[in-house]
Amino acid sequence: MTRAVAVENAEGAGPFVFVCDHASNFFPPPYDTSLGITDADKIAHIAWDPGALGVARGLAKSLDAPLVHTTVSRLIIDCNREENRADLIPCLSETTRIAGNQNLSADEKAFRLDLAHRPFHDAIDKVISQRLDRGLPTAVVSIHSFTPVYKGVSRPWEIGLIYDRDRRLADPVLEALRAHGGLTVGDNEPYAPSDGVYYTIRRHGEDRKLPCLMIEIRNDEVKTPEEEMRWSGLLAPVLNAAAEGGLNA
Repeated sequence: MTRAVAVENAEGAGPFVFVCDHASNFFPPPYDTSLGITDADKIAHIAWDPGALGVARGLAKSLDAPLVHTTVSRLIIDCNREENRADLIPCLSETTRIAGNQNLSADEKAFRLDLAHRPFHDAIDKVISQRLDRGLPTAVVSIHSFTPVYKGVSRPWEIGLIYDRDRRLADPVLEALRAHGGLTVGDNEPYAPSDGVYYTIRRHGEDRKLPCLMIEIRNDEVKTPEEEMRWSGLLAPVLNAAAEGGLNA
């Protein structure tokens, strides 16, 4: 089976590397039938982050940036989780039981790690290492989307910024989005690193001491290509200004 990762514009020379952990809701055989989920589940948020890849591609194009993204559903394996976490291969996603992920053998877990998780992170490592070898300033930004309602609780934020110790991107981007007007901006909302959702950015950003940020857009804001383009168009100059403001100094 082909490794489930794609790299676009690998030689992009802009200051960012974009990553999209939950870009796809593709279920290659045998997972198209073996997980025990419905067709509706396969297009729901539990399977992927709808709209995230479109926004990431728009940003990569606008800012001449590499983009690394997954090409299979996170219900097969979640590339934004540590290899030893219980929810790496989720048995329950929100309120949906994933029957085909129950009681997996060690061989099956290893197969899925080699299918998507390890190739995804190896690809990010390679892109970043090649950039650093070229002396290119590099910041790492991951693009996600989130549901308007989670377990019965409405979420008011159109966009949320998730960050930990490194605030070189978070502070100027928060300020710019709040100044934009008309947006309710989440500050470590609707998730925070303590929720276990920060693995990719921690590994490739903070652990390398690179400026980094996780961006979450509410998925009813990115239902169409036009809406994806609107958000990438809004975010590109904001991120570019953060870069020009000396984030890599």
